[in-house]
Amino acid sequence: MAPVKIAVMGAGLIGKRHAAHIRAEPGAALSAIIDPAPTGRAFAEEIGVAWYPALDALPASEKPDGVIVATPNQLHVANGLQLVAAGVPMLVEKPLADSVDSARKLVQAAEAANVPLLVGHHRRHNPMIRKAREAIDAGRLGRILTLNGQFWLVKPDDYFDVDWRRQEGAGPVLINLIHDIDLFRYLCGEIVGVQALSSNAVRGNPAEETAVAILRFANGALGTISASDAVVSPWSWELTTGENPAYPKQDQSCYQIGGTHGSLTIPALELWSHPDKRGWWEPLRRERISFVPEDPLQAQVRHFCAVIRGEQEPLVSGREGLATLAVIEAVKRAARTGAPVEIAPEPAPERAFA
Repeated sequence: MAPVKIAVMGAGLIGKRHAAHIRAEPGAALSAIIDPAPTGRAFAEEIGVAWYPALDALPASEKPDGVIVATPNQLHVANGLQLVAAGVPMLVEKPLADSVDSARKLVQAAEAANVPLLVGHHRRHNPMIRKAREAIDAGRLGRILTLNGQFWLVKPDDYFDVDWRRQEGAGPVLINLIHDIDLFRYLCGEIVGVQALSSNAVRGNPAEETAVAILRFANGALGTISASDAVVSPWSWELTTGENPAYPKQDQSCYQIGGTHGSLTIPALELWSHPDKRGWWEPLRRERISFVPEDPLQAQVRHFCAVIRGEQEPLVSGREGLATLAVIEAVKRAARTGAPVEIAPEPAPERAFA
């Protein structure tokens, strides 16, 4: 079977990581780098791959089987609509768009054209998360009642030397918390209401640096999640999972999920339960669920190839990315207004009838 030809659109930090994972995947081939910047062209030359300034600059004979869109957030929809028009499957980095309304346009266009649209919430591909989902689905925690998540770390001062990182929309809610919210939805179901507060008390930038949210799930569970990029701590996905070797791994957890018959920590996957009778005086049993680690970005590329070949359905579809973005937008609105925000479900996609 011939390798799936994948181009990467956008040669920034995450684009370069995607390119490396495509090159490492036996079933894929990196066919091109698409980026108008001189740095993009230099990167393509450095790794010996074809370079084009834009999608429409590719010759018809060089049309890729799929494209990973790793351009700035505000370009995702325009780039995605180009790919829909060209009939090319795409994996769009998170967030799917910079607003729910624009994301909806892309999702609806891809569905109407029957073009696969995946969203880069790569943490769902982590084997540890698959094991956590299996334990929850098997009822090992009983009925889920509550969950808690933390994203606490400190971004260095020079991180904010770049102007856009100080502006509205560049704070940890949209940049970081969106990953955690997506995993909460994947593990525990749809979020239907939020309350939130945010602060920029330390740096004073337009972008928030700290946010706290209360989440209400459709199944009745309640969650809390907090994020700050100004706190020195070991409690974040980045510092606890070892997923990205750039971060020093700590022996801590960043999520706790509690149910009527057990509780689970992530990423340690420690399952706490009573061996016999449940009760506060009864002994607790701690079990560690084992899994085989794998780079989720690599697994995501492999999955993208399988979707292109028609072998699998998207794990994180455009609609999944849209639903996660809707929660993030609600968190930001609740923090801005101080009022609770209800999240209406998206209408089902229209189906054509013969």
